[in-house]
Amino acid sequence: MRFFSHIAAILALAIFAAQPAAAQSILRDAETEAFLDDISKPLIEAAGLEPNNVDVILINDPSINAFVAGGQAVYIHSGLIDAADTANEVQGVIAHELGHVTGGHVIRIGEGYQTAANISILSLLAGIGAALAGGGEAAMGIIAAGQQAAMGKFLAFSRTQEASADAAGAEYLSKAGITGKGSLAFFGKLLNQEFRRGISQKDESGFYRTHPLSGDRIAKLSEVYERDPAWDAPLNPKWETNFARVKAKLEGYVADPEATLRDYPESDTSIPALYARAYAYHKDALVERALETTDALIAKAPEDPYFLELKGQVLLESGRPEEAIVPLRKAVDLTRAEPLIASSLGHALIATEDKANFEEAEQVLRAAVGRDRYNPFAWYQLGVVYAARGDMARARLASAEQQVMRRQYPLALRSAQAAEAQLPYGSPDWLRAQDIAMEARALMEQMCEMDRANCDKRRR
Repeated sequence: MRFFSHIAAILALAIFAAQPAAAQSILRDAETEAFLDDISKPLIEAAGLEPNNVDVILINDPSINAFVAGGQAVYIHSGLIDAADTANEVQGVIAHELGHVTGGHVIRIGEGYQTAANISILSLLAGIGAALAGGGEAAMGIIAAGQQAAMGKFLAFSRTQEASADAAGAEYLSKAGITGKGSLAFFGKLLNQEFRRGISQKDESGFYRTHPLSGDRIAKLSEVYERDPAWDAPLNPKWETNFARVKAKLEGYVADPEATLRDYPESDTSIPALYARAYAYHKDALVERALETTDALIAKAPEDPYFLELKGQVLLESGRPEEAIVPLRKAVDLTRAEPLIASSLGHALIATEDKANFEEAEQVLRAAVGRDRYNPFAWYQLGVVYAARGDMARARLASAEQQVMRRQYPLALRSAQAAEAQLPYGSPDWLRAQDIAMEARALMEQMCEMDRANCDKRRR
């Protein structure tokens, strides 16, 4: 498991006004991404989309949530994985979010804003008219009623979209031959949360909600799922086994070690428990215990690349890069150079400070970014290799790649321009430097426009 400060643009929606996009960090892990791709693929195909064009992205956030923010990407909070008990529950959430993607709901949210804004404007004009006629209190009442009507109209639009996504998600599960039991189970968890927070399930309480009441959703979906031929389909044992693994390693990575050791006590010698404890020990700087636990995992499955990756990570992050190379190199071979694992091997090779390892480091890192450009850490490491051998043009290009991903646009622009000036004219790297410079410049201008708009609002 790796934590990258890679930026996900998250659409923060508010009534009548789009708030500035929030920046949240993405959790990237080769095994977890492979798992999410695997369980999502049949649903994506059922939705009529191309699996290679849809990303399921894990966000480091403890809340139970998932969302789409434009494009073909589904964002899942780490808290949702923690709350789920089965891979089937996660599939129910992904199917629902794919309903938002195919329905174009992020794009169509503007329709809801416009309808609400029209009502709000009309009530404001009517209120002004009443005020001019001398009815001050009546004017305020008209404006307030109009604002409430506008809010109700927008929230009703949002609830309609959610209901549409529920129906689409049920359709995709059915087409994929996947039971909807997990979907209902997860809605049951949401319903329990609402009960604990004292949220009434009466119809009138739904006026100020962006989503339909969970009780209503369960009732409607139960009728659909229980009639579906896939209702009694068994859970996929491979998906469920892999879910238990990724859930455990995620908790070991993000939770306090004390909580992890409580949930996965030493009496539990299962693979998920060993996984979770290995991360917990590593976080607590108990290197030898982390290595002992990792070795216990490898003893159970010597050819498991993710166990080997974990051992390499513990050794590398404990200042023993020479020892980390062997398990990481084997993990790279077993996964056919999976980009995230390859970037760890490149890091280990560079961390030895042995120039004899730099050629291999360059090879694995170039392969890693060739298959996954959105890895700022790999670009940084590749820049280190280029700088060490005196290739400052490509070192600056690598810096520009990772700086634009970190939203350091002025730095990215300068690095790209410096690289462009030194690279062979018309070469692929020269063209890439031009692309990054144009992208950075456009994003800087966009941010300036947003700042000007915010300044204008504050002045008013």
